[in-house]
Amino acid sequence: MSTAPEVATHVTTAEPAHPAVGAATALLDDYTPGRRFLATPTRTLLAEGVHAHVPHDDRPLPQRVAAALAAARAAGTDRPHVIGAVAFDQSAPAALAVPETLRTAPPLTADPLIALPAETPEATDWRIRPVPSPEEYGEGVAGAVERMWRGEFSKVVLARTLELTAPAPLDIPLMLQRLARRDPSGYTFALPTAPGRTLVGASPELLVSRRGHQVVANPLAGSTPRSSDLAEDVRRAAALLESAKDLHEHAVVVDAVHQALAPFCTDLTIPARPTLIRTATMWHLSTTVTGALISPDASALELACALHPTPAVCGTPTATAREVIRETEPFDRGFFTGMVGWGDADGDGEWVVTIRCAEAEERSLRLYAGAGVVAASDPAAETAETGAKFRTFLDAVGAEL
Repeated sequence: MSTAPEVATHVTTAEPAHPAVGAATALLDDYTPGRRFLATPTRTLLAEGVHAHVPHDDRPLPQRVAAALAAARAAGTDRPHVIGAVAFDQSAPAALAVPETLRTAPPLTADPLIALPAETPEATDWRIRPVPSPEEYGEGVAGAVERMWRGEFSKVVLARTLELTAPAPLDIPLMLQRLARRDPSGYTFALPTAPGRTLVGASPELLVSRRGHQVVANPLAGSTPRSSDLAEDVRRAAALLESAKDLHEHAVVVDAVHQALAPFCTDLTIPARPTLIRTATMWHLSTTVTGALISPDASALELACALHPTPAVCGTPTATAREVIRETEPFDRGFFTGMVGWGDADGDGEWVVTIRCAEAEERSLRLYAGAGVVAASDPAAETAETGAKFRTFLDAVGAEL
């Protein structure tokens, strides 16, 4: 357990000559490994130093975070925030900290300079090792489908990884630049999770946000790869909106979000049908769920912990899906399919599902991608879907499968 230093945390707001130009990209440009960067559709954050780490003990995570923020406020911090990552397994240690300094700016999309392209990565002789192999992953999907037809469970999200090794040290700031400039309307992050290790990625999926009494969740489930051909891209999007398999998968996730938020919220609004959102590489079925808090005591992180893991990253029933994941995936997910985000001492915050990400360390990257497997799933199609999801990060580092 870390002891907070005597100095108070200082929160400063970037103040460029013109608030719309250069504010957010200045924080992006100032990122260096060891700092904490997070860009969302509402703000851009760059944190430096550690006032206090959130300890790992027997208390529920929201209580530990609330105590750390209260201690920082009592020590003289003006507006204490916590920022960082939570693992897929909530019982594992989180990588959350109250920073010494936190600079804030408007969202990247409000900064015209975000339209400038990032540098092209230097040609790198990447050594790429899939774990498991595509063939083994397909076999795992087929085995899960067979068990679903026997009635053991109804959905599981199975993931695979790519282990990339470079001959020279990684340029994490350039990776972040390319991710942020390619999808500036999403959730881009670079966060330390251990000494010398960085979790970096660009997620499209908001788990939950809270601002005052307003609560928003945006579950995504059901997806298809983008196409470089415009007509084919539109055809794929239209087909996704009519896919019985994907619509069912999406409805299961939305229902789980509804059930998890209902004890905390009134006036929950859930659209009857999903819409589409797109990233540079994927189309996703999307539903925006909104509600009003019953009690202001429920923080954004408490809501996120109640939601996590949704069937979009685990499966259903949850306990059975977790067991299938443990039996099938030959690696520890760590922070993949956990959540990243920020929260303040008033309970507001944004927490995002940790997908389209990699863990970077020295000269190695571990990329993660998963697919929702249901009884109608085809192993080859699910393998192809994970391959398409890897493209987000492969493009950022100039690598190809």
